[in-house]
Amino acid sequence: MNSAHGEAGAAAAPFRVLIVEDDRSQAIFAEAILRGAGMQAEVVAMPERMMEAMERFDPDLVLMDLHIPGSSGTALTAQIREHPRFEHTPVVFLTGDQDPERQVEVLEHGGDDFILKPVRPRHLIAAVQSRVKRARALAGSRMAKMDSDRHPVTGLYTRPALMKALAAQLAQRTPGGALLVEMGNAAALRKHYGYAAFENLINDAGRYLGSLAQDHITARLSDNAFLMVVAGSDRGALDAYARSLRDGVGYHDFQTDSETIRLRCTIGYTTFEHGFTDAGAVLAACEEAAREAQGSPIGLATYVPPDTAVSSDIADELRAALAAGSEALYLAFQPVVAVAGGDDAQFQVLVRMHGPDGSVRRAGEFLSVAHSAGLMPQLDRWVMEQALVLLQKRRAESRPMRLFVSQSPGTLAQDSYVGWLLQALERHNVDPASLVIDLRLDDAVVHVVLLHQFCEQLVPAGVQFCLSQFRRGEDANQLLQELPLGYLRLSADFAQQPLPAELHDEMREVIERAHRLGLQVIGQAVEDPQAAAALWVGGIDFIQGNLVQRPEQALDFDFRSATL
Repeated sequence: MNSAHGEAGAAAAPFRVLIVEDDRSQAIFAEAILRGAGMQAEVVAMPERMMEAMERFDPDLVLMDLHIPGSSGTALTAQIREHPRFEHTPVVFLTGDQDPERQVEVLEHGGDDFILKPVRPRHLIAAVQSRVKRARALAGSRMAKMDSDRHPVTGLYTRPALMKALAAQLAQRTPGGALLVEMGNAAALRKHYGYAAFENLINDAGRYLGSLAQDHITARLSDNAFLMVVAGSDRGALDAYARSLRDGVGYHDFQTDSETIRLRCTIGYTTFEHGFTDAGAVLAACEEAAREAQGSPIGLATYVPPDTAVSSDIADELRAALAAGSEALYLAFQPVVAVAGGDDAQFQVLVRMHGPDGSVRRAGEFLSVAHSAGLMPQLDRWVMEQALVLLQKRRAESRPMRLFVSQSPGTLAQDSYVGWLLQALERHNVDPASLVIDLRLDDAVVHVVLLHQFCEQLVPAGVQFCLSQFRRGEDANQLLQELPLGYLRLSADFAQQPLPAELHDEMREVIERAHRLGLQVIGQAVEDPQAAAALWVGGIDFIQGNLVQRPEQALDFDFRSATL
């Protein structure tokens, strides 16, 4: 368990409970009771998503249904116990089986307790609180015996400790850099060796990397990624160090399942000479470089910043539009309509800008300029602030709606952004569930570690996420497992007519996969009835495009009467 479970924070931090339950009514019942008692609760309905939720949500306790279609509560508990991080996490079974032998079997398979259905709310709350309090007390005792800044298995620094040290080094403006080290092919290794063996392998790799790093602060960031902060190195020294790490890992023999294997290591790195203002920006730069390194024959790449000396007319227009009181920037909205019908109002937020001659510039005409000019964080915050104002207004009018708002990785990388957004939600009295942050597939593939950190901070608050412009691929499919998504927006390629047979098959496969993971799927750029019909037959949940309505500034679309 992480330091949030330590003795100092045990009394203040809300209890976190993961509910593994495929019966929607039972899950909603338990979730509502626990949330009503001041706890944080999250539901997992599909067995294959449980371990991802465990990693991200880090629960104090798991409420486990005994009978899960396609698996069983005891098998899932065994999975949990194989993970060193969750060896001591309490698992309490929910069961309607009153056979004493069955209850003993539950305890023999790693369960800590069982609660018979139907359960009374007071009983459920008392049982959970009692177990969590004991677990936190034991965790506090364990944590007191070790350095709280160190991971108990690998001995590396914890992620919060590393990010804190990185921020401090940036504040001191001392020379140095950071390296993002990625070990092997995580998806293939996990599939071949299994989850537990893969976890042991990466822990071994982390320990070995720590021995190579020596005094340099190093932490594991994700399944197979480690970040290292190096002080006092210039560009040349950092390049040489990256090569020595790559070769040191690449020529080392690791043991797993009685096999000796070697891991291919790729490294993306950056110096601090680029004027980073916070730790998140450094991580974003390392991820961009790491993506380049994966396609490099030598497995190494250094970060090259965008050209911020952009003085084009469009950049100047955007700077002026972002000035206080300017009306050149405005939002347009396109309905996202349920194919099964319904009156829930939801819109995609699109940003527009008036040119000097009164013409309208669409986002595609100025977003790349905004990125090159370093204006994206300012623009993203402007868009988000306007969206929250609208959500506040509609809630006050008892006409709630949901908005899908795109944000760029450069914005999400800012250390202050999560705090700003949470405060803005509270300031505007906005239900976090009414906000869906759109993440483009191409951005998410490059910045998966950064986005995972960002999502895990906002999902407990209720904010939802959508992965957009989706096309099938190894990286894309892996993102569906790694990011805590609620929605998937398909690429516009699937709305073309006539739809080629290979795209039709891919569309059906993507939709079916998303539904198995509990995601709702949006078909976008739908221009004609034939495209809508093809998506409908494929099992789409929502339609978006000019066939429904072109983007407009008004929010008066009649969802109740909408037909497709």
